[in-house]
Amino acid sequence: MALIGIDLGTTNSLIAHWENEAAILIENSLSQTTTPSVVGLNDDGQVIVGEVARQRLLTHPQLTAAEFKRYMGTNKVFTLGKKKFRAEELSALVLKSLIADAESLFGEKIESAVISVPAYFSDAQRKATRDAGRLAGIDVKRLINEPTAAAIAYGIHEKEEDTTFLVFDIGGGTFDVSILELFEGVMQVNSTSGDNRLGGEDFVDALANDFIESNKIQRKHLSLNDLAAIRSACELCKRNLSAGPSATIQFTDKKEKVYTSTIDRSHFEKVSSELLKRLRLPLERALKDASLHGEDLDAVILVGGASRMPSVRSLVSKMLGQIPRSHINPDEIVALGAAVQAALLANDRSLSEVVLTDVAPYTLGVGVVNETGFQESGDLFHPIIDRNSPIPISRMDNLTTARDYQTTLTIPIFQGEARLVRDNIQLGELSLKIPRARKGEESIDVRFTYDISGLLEVEAKVASTGIAERVIIEGNPGTLTEKEIEQKLEVLDKLKIHPREQTANALLLARGARLYETTSLELRQYISNLISQFEESLKRQVPSEIEELATEINEIFDQIEKDSPLY
Repeated sequence: MALIGIDLGTTNSLIAHWENEAAILIENSLSQTTTPSVVGLNDDGQVIVGEVARQRLLTHPQLTAAEFKRYMGTNKVFTLGKKKFRAEELSALVLKSLIADAESLFGEKIESAVISVPAYFSDAQRKATRDAGRLAGIDVKRLINEPTAAAIAYGIHEKEEDTTFLVFDIGGGTFDVSILELFEGVMQVNSTSGDNRLGGEDFVDALANDFIESNKIQRKHLSLNDLAAIRSACELCKRNLSAGPSATIQFTDKKEKVYTSTIDRSHFEKVSSELLKRLRLPLERALKDASLHGEDLDAVILVGGASRMPSVRSLVSKMLGQIPRSHINPDEIVALGAAVQAALLANDRSLSEVVLTDVAPYTLGVGVVNETGFQESGDLFHPIIDRNSPIPISRMDNLTTARDYQTTLTIPIFQGEARLVRDNIQLGELSLKIPRARKGEESIDVRFTYDISGLLEVEAKVASTGIAERVIIEGNPGTLTEKEIEQKLEVLDKLKIHPREQTANALLLARGARLYETTSLELRQYISNLISQFEESLKRQVPSEIEELATEINEIFDQIEKDSPLY
């Protein structure tokens, strides 16, 4: 069975396998290794995933969803037409598409995979990712942190020894920093930090807001399609600024009024200054937790598409005092590392000398009573497992009762770094019976055990009686119950998925529709005629004719995009 690793990204997703002592990316039905993490419904109500759905973000925003990874582990609902989806379900549809590509390549069913997650993903977000795997019909053997996946791919591919390096991973929606050490075949994570709500899409939003304000465009007059068009133009501007000193943003409203802005790198840096500031704290925290300075690092590795922005590269260079490396494609390295992890789990002989360790991304602990005794329930956070502790790990602490003659003790369980529990995330709670006694006379041993997959078990034992209770933290507010997963499996199984073999044709039609809406009036009739020709060809069902006409029309579309300031 193929050894599969998946990078389930905010903007794009990739799948790779391990073969002949190397991680290899798997192409989708469009012969591309990158699949946009976009899900939509076509005009027939069929589910479309990837590039076809991305093209329809502009023309059919009410039927299309993107950036849903940011809402994993929450109760947010995405409405596509008359259908409603949670982030886990949309992610499952992306996973199904990736798995279908792998099954097409190998000619066999794929039943398991390793999936990467941001290092700073919470417990709820990690569980939601596992649920997405289940909804997609696969067994998630391991969740691997994205910077760790990138680091292991870097270490395996470069064959360097005794190296300490920092992985700076900023994708479409999340940001992670990890410091790792490679020595004698051991890849050890020393520290990790990050921000789950910071990525390239935020820089696009900042650019879009600036464009709207500087051009005095009234937001109340903008439709969903208008906003999608502005964001699309800003996304392209952001990318062009990575290649050149300036770029243009252009938007045409319903009255054919054209708004244009030319942006240079210095203005973009000014517009995104607050976002750049937010990159600094996790970087500083990771270095402090690892007791290192920039000059102690042998290398700095950039990961994620947003790491291509010159302002980001400049910030990293200045803070760490060295030029970062990115000679392994920053968009691909996480998927390659996930495939390496899959091979490690399968005990592949070529990786027998490699050992991978990781750390707990958050501090884990319980709520305890304030020393002033103002409240019955605890309002202070008492850490038991510190962030960046190597995992798997098991630690115990002894606590005492805070009230006279308690007969029941409830222990709230939290993750986070704040002093007060209200500022952290509650993962669950554990209750147990205790003998009546004066406060402080009865003690309880509380043990936290955190495994390599991010599963937390909490056990509490009464010292005087030996009575113990334990709980495995699996369900959190916003995550799915076992019953809900079974129900959603049934719903997803009934969805009509657009045929994989027809993806290229669907993409051409979606691309034509998008170009029609975003080009000048004089071109629209020409584009409309091309679309009509292709639709007639599809009706005749002559494969050679369809292929020839598709090639011709795609070349015309390429030229239109090249000549238009929007593309």
